[in-house]
Amino acid sequence: MKLGIVGLPNVGKSTLFNSLTKAGAESANYPFCTIDPNVGIVPVPDERLNVLYKLYNSEKIIPATIEFVDIAGLVKGASKGEGLGNQFLSNIREVDAIVHVVRCFEDTNIIHVDGSVDPGRDIETINLELIFSDIEILERRIAKTTKVAKADKAAEKELELLKRLKVHLEDGKLAKSFSIENEEEQELFDSYNLLTAKPVIYAANVTEEDLIEDGKNNEYVKVVREIAKQDNSEVFVICAQIEQEIAELDDDEKKMFLEELGLQEAGLEKLIKASYSLLGLISYLTAGPKEIRAWTIKIGTKAPQAAGKIHSDFERGFIRAEIVNYDHLVECGSFQAAKEKGLVRSEGKEYVVQDGDVVLFRFNV
Repeated sequence: MKLGIVGLPNVGKSTLFNSLTKAGAESANYPFCTIDPNVGIVPVPDERLNVLYKLYNSEKIIPATIEFVDIAGLVKGASKGEGLGNQFLSNIREVDAIVHVVRCFEDTNIIHVDGSVDPGRDIETINLELIFSDIEILERRIAKTTKVAKADKAAEKELELLKRLKVHLEDGKLAKSFSIENEEEQELFDSYNLLTAKPVIYAANVTEEDLIEDGKNNEYVKVVREIAKQDNSEVFVICAQIEQEIAELDDDEKKMFLEELGLQEAGLEKLIKASYSLLGLISYLTAGPKEIRAWTIKIGTKAPQAAGKIHSDFERGFIRAEIVNYDHLVECGSFQAAKEKGLVRSEGKEYVVQDGDVVLFRFNV
C-alpha cells in the first residue's frame, strides 16, 4: 500500500512523516523545506505475527508494509508554478490514497502560510490545487485524443468523456464525485490516475491536550470531520509533536508513554486502521518454520487471487487452500492440533479469504 502525504507548509506534514517513518526528513518552520519528495517504508504493526513467530519458532517475520511519499507543502497557485509544490504532484499520482494533514492548533511560534488557522479554507486550497493539476492532465489527454477522434469511434467516445470530466472539475468538484455511465468509462477514468479521484484520509493535527480527548472539543477538528463526512473520507486525530517523541522510544517505552497519556494506540496504528478501512483491505497470514508473513488483499478476494499475491504460479496452478482461523490456531497450539480437532478447512476456488485466515496453499504448475 502506498500513501501520499499532502498539506500546506507548516501544518506538521514533515514532522508526521518523520515520526511515522523515522526517516529524518528535514522539518523546519519555513515553507518548502521539503524540496525533494521523501519516501519511507513502514511495517504494518500486527501482534498476530509475533504470536505465530513464537508458535512456529520461525526464522523471521515479514510484515505487510506501507510506503509513504511526502511532497513539498502546496500553496495557492502551486499548479501554476507558485512555491515548489506542483513539480512534485506527479510523485503522488501512483499512490492508493492521500493523507491530507490539516493544522487544527494555534501556535504563534509556527507561522501559518495564510496568516491564520482555518481548516476549511486550507482543505479547499489543497483541493483546488489538486483539481488544477488534474485539469492539466485532462487537457493533455484531450489534445492527444482529438487528433485521432475523427477516424476512431472509441477515441470519439473517450473525447466526450474527457470533456464531461473537465467541465466537472472546472466547477470545483472532485473527480471522485463524477458520474460514470458504464464499465468502459470506468476503465478509462481509472487509467487517468486523477489525484482528486483518490480516497482521502484527513490527519487533524492537534495539541497534546486535544489528542487525549480525540479532538472532541476542538472546533477546527469538528470542521474537518464535517468535510470528511460530506466526501466519504476518513479522519484521524494526531499530534505530530507527540508522534515525534514516540518515534524515538523502543516498544516498551512507547507502551508506557501511551499509557501515561491515556492513549490506546499511536498515530501510525490509527492511520493504518483508517487506510485499511477506507481502501477495504484485510490481511491473511502464512506461517512456517522459515517465516511468518502478512499479505494485504482487498475484502472479497477469492483464494486463487490471494494465492497470486505470493506468486503468479500459486494462482495459475491453484488446487485448494488449507485454512485455519488465527484464534483457533493459537488456542490449539499448532496447525496439526487444529487439524485433529477438525478446525482446518479445505477450501476451493470460490472461497473468499477472511482477515486473520492462516493459509497453506496447495498448487501444481
